[in-house]
Parts: sequence; structure tokens; C-alpha cells
Amino acid sequence: MRMILLTLALFFGLVDESFSETTSRYLSVVGEGSVPATPDLAVILLGVTHQAKTAREAMEKVNEDAVVLLKDLAQSGIGARDIQTDQLIVSPLWTNDAEIRRIMGYEASNMLSVRVRDIPKLGAVLDSALSAGSNDFSGLRFSVQNLAPYKEKARAAAVKDAISRAAGLADAAGVTLGPIITLIEQTDYSKPNIMSAARNTDLAVATGEINITASVSMTFDLIP
Repeated sequence: MRMILLTLALFFGLVDESFSETTSRYLSVVGEGSVPATPDLAVILLGVTHQAKTAREAMEKVNEDAVVLLKDLAQSGIGARDIQTDQLIVSPLWTNDAEIRRIMGYEASNMLSVRVRDIPKLGAVLDSALSAGSNDFSGLRFSVQNLAPYKEKARAAAVKDAISRAAGLADAAGVTLGPIITLIEQTDYSKPNIMSAARNTDLAVATGEINITASVSMTFDLIP
């Protein structure tokens, strides 16, 4: 009986020691970095939407106006490579009668994703497109055409931030920060940060400033 108890004591002692070694030596932190950038590219989502009794009639109306819209965008200086169909949808319209639901018509939509590389002309492009028949405007976002250098700076800032956080935590815990064990980059994204307004001929558009951000997860070894 004493041998069994001694064996169990030694076993749990080894487990506790092993557990302590494997759980107390590591420190994981997340670092973030941000770099401001002035937008030189705008992406707008606009198009044409129509309703009709039949799906074919709704689609024909959409196609007719979409042709005019595409011509207008070309005349505004938007190249073919910067215009892409984002959504092409035909869906039924139902009555509001809860007891007997029936199709009362159809709605067709052709949405275009348009990149505007000449930011000062953005307001004029939007105004012209709306005048040409676009009756569906779903969004506007700003970006930069060459993200690579901004991303590189944001990554470096994120790593520096992670190291600083880890050093502070290790110092507070009374341990020494060891070598890096893992370094993983997380998904980065751009945040709009409106700082200034650029007024064009008809529509006022605030281009502002965007932040190119990066995030990293780092794990460090800890030296007791």
C-alpha cells in the first residue's frame, strides 16, 4: 500500500513539474500597427434597378439603362479594366398578403463596381452617372493603388508593438523575455478616417485619410 502511494506521489509530482514547465514558459501577445495614407483610388458601387410585371421586361429595362450608363462612364474617362459587373439579379416581388402569397412582379438589378483613379473627378463622375440613369448607389470606399509599402510599414509597426507589450508584461511578472517561438500575421484592413473634403463640380466628396493596418500574434519563451 505504501509503495502504491509512493508511486502515485512520484507520478503526480512529475506531472505537476511537467505541466509547470510547459505552461509557465510561454507568453502570447497581439501587436497592432497603423500607417496613414492619402487615398488615390475610389471604388464606387452603382447601377440600375427596375421593377416590371415580368422578369424579362424588368431585365430589358435594366439592360437598356445599363448600356447608357456604361457609355457615360467611358465618356467620363473610366477605362474598361476599371468597370466590372458586381451583381446581376432578377428576383420575384411578393404580395404582402400572409394567407395567399403570390408573385406581383419582378425586380432586376445590374450593379457595377467602378474604380476611379482620378480622385479630383470623383464628384463629377458620380453626378454624371446618376444623371445618365443610375438609380441605385450602394457604396463608396477609398484606397491606394500601391498598398505594398504601406503594408510593410504597418507590419513592422505591429511587430514592434507586440515586442513592447511582451517586454512590459514580462517585466511586470518578474521574468525575462526569451526568444520568439511563433510569429503569425493576422488579416489587415483599411479604416476610413475622414480628415478633409474635396469639392467637385456638383457633388461634394470627402476623400479624407485611410489607415493601412496590420496585426500580428507573437509567442515568446520566458526565462524564469
